[in-house]
Amino acid sequence: MRTYTFNIVVEPDEDRWHAYCPALHGKGAATWGRTREEALRNIEEVVRLVMESMVEHDEPLPESLRGEVEVTVEPRVAVTL
Repeated sequence: MRTYTFNIVVEPDEDRWHAYCPALHGKGAATWGRTREEALRNIEEVVRLVMESMVEHDEPLPESLRGEVEVTVEPRVAVTL
């Protein structure tokens, strides 16, 4: 198993919070929540689902992750596969 830690961007958006993962944004890794904490929980699930799908379909990891075991910047999400 390997653990990947992803940079996550969380921004206020009118009456809710928008969260996305820049490394996986092209794969649909974006979501929202009514609170910042909810948005972070939601993006953690989305990142996990995207990564599981990529592994299942033998898709290559994004260039920014190849050869990297861990990349950390607050806030972050760790996914173990």
